[in-house]
Amino acid sequence: MSLAAALVVIGAHLTIKAGMVASYPLFMFAVVLLFWHIYRKNKLEETEMNEKKSNKSKSKRKKN
Repeated sequence: MSLAAALVVIGAHLTIKAGMVASYPLFMFAVVLLFWHIYRKNKLEETEMNEKKSNKSKSKRKKN
């Protein structure tokens, strides 16, 4: 995430110095990194939720 933020800052500086055409690939790479971060975060949360659900169902089976 911090790499994506750094790329946005560098892209802004590059936009001022060389124009949008030169900085466009940098911005796109930053956006890809941000989407990848969000995807990984959601996948981790989903995995944790599934583990909690399976642990609850196992504990209910043991009690019965």
